[in-house]
This record gives sequence, C-alpha cells and structure tokens, in this order.
Amino acid sequence: MARDLCAVILAAGEGQRLRPLTARVPKALCPVGNLPLLDHALARVARLGFAGPAAVAVNASYLGDQVAGHAGGRAHVSPEDHPLGTSGGVGRLRTWIDGRGALVGNADAYLAGAGADPAALLDGWDGETVRLFGQPAPGEPYGFSGHRFAGFSLLPWRYVRDLTDEPAELVRTVWRPAEAEGSLEVVTFAGTYLDTGTPRDYLAANLHAAGEGSLVAPGARVSGPARRAVVGAGAVVEGALTRAVVWPGGYVGADEHLVDAIRVGRDLTVRV
Repeated sequence: MARDLCAVILAAGEGQRLRPLTARVPKALCPVGNLPLLDHALARVARLGFAGPAAVAVNASYLGDQVAGHAGGRAHVSPEDHPLGTSGGVGRLRTWIDGRGALVGNADAYLAGAGADPAALLDGWDGETVRLFGQPAPGEPYGFSGHRFAGFSLLPWRYVRDLTDEPAELVRTVWRPAEAEGSLEVVTFAGTYLDTGTPRDYLAANLHAAGEGSLVAPGARVSGPARRAVVGAGAVVEGALTRAVVWPGGYVGADEHLVDAIRVGRDLTVRV
C-alpha cells in the first residue's frame, strides 16, 4: 500500500429497499455467504494493504452502534447523526484522509471472480484522475462511457479536499465533474457485481457465493434437503431449502419448504 493512499468503506446507509431484513440489522452487517457484507469489504481492501484505523475508515449512521462495534479496532469509525450520502460521508472524513487519495467502496457491493479486489484501480494511477470500476452496460442512460458503476472508485485528494459533509452523492460532486473535464477513467470489472440493495439481488449474491452447492456454517444443523442454500451459524433446518438463505440462529420447521426466500429467526420470511 502506498503511503499517500487510504481506503473508505461506506456503511452508513439505511437499506430501505432491503427491508424488512434491515429493520433490526444495518445493511452492512447482512450476511452474504455467511459473512457480513462489511467483512467482505474490509477483507477486500486488506488484501491490498489497507488495514487498521490509520489506513481504512468506515462510516456509520443507521444502527451505527452495531456497525461501529462490528468494525472494532479494524478501522477508523466515522459516526454520522444521519446518513450523509456517499459524498457527505467522504467529506466528513477529510481531516482523517489528510491529503491522501481515497479508495472508496460501498459496503453493499458484492464482487466476485476475476479482479474482485480493486487492485486494477490502483495500478499505474497518476494521483490526479478519478477512476471507477464499471461493467459494460450499453445504452445505460446514467452510465459512464457505456458502463454502470460497480462498487469502487478511486478519488484524488484534489477532489476530496473540496467535499463537505452536507448530504450529497459522489456522482454529482466528483464523478460527473471529473467526466466533464476529461479526468474520469472507467476500469472495466469483468467479474460478478451485485449491489445487494434489494432482496432479489441480496439472494442472488448469496446463491453466487454458494456456487452449485450449499454453504452451511459450523454449528448449524440441517436435517432436511438443501439445494443451493446458505445456512448461518446456529440455524436449525428441519424442512427443505431450494435457493434459500437462513440467517444465523434461524429456524425452518419440518413442514416448511423455502423456495427463493430468506428466513430470519423463526417467523420473518422474505420471498423473492
């Protein structure tokens, strides 16, 4: 990791589109492949050398105490009284960023496959150009050079220093202005990207993590048939699962068959 770079994981969002899954758990802590999304993001930047409170920051707002407690000493935590958006969250961290370029990732971004770690964004970077991961999306009206944003961007200090902590989005304060001045570079991400912002995409990310089989966490008990399922620690599954996710501590009764669904506890079921 270069000394003039840091990483920021944006984890303050309320996750309204993911309700009711996010009624009691922040989106950043929803498990994908039996690992909270925040852990996926922290591991991803750690593999690039960004680890510890001096090198990586996490912002937190909705159910922020849970996010802060989960991040523990692994990152600098930036609390927000209310979500400030992607731009406001980075702007609030200006003093911490302190002249460095910032690799900024969304906690809800699920990336897998070739190039899943955003090393390509750092390779040969000149420190002046805004870079972002993109996937080809011809005809996308809000895209960038025929691409849609795929979870991570790299921001030069010359843009970060002018950000405020007023609620705003990076697409308006950084990406579009950089595009207009010819300083935006889209780096194609060839792997699998899902933003996990809806129950459908959240389930899809879990099923991708499971591959063609099932993922059963240690301590879970599955006595019924499970086809392409993810079962969390401490869960008990007596019934059947088909393309389903059971959160840690969840329960599926012997008379149940969950199909294209997410189970939380004993009675919350979100069907996709």
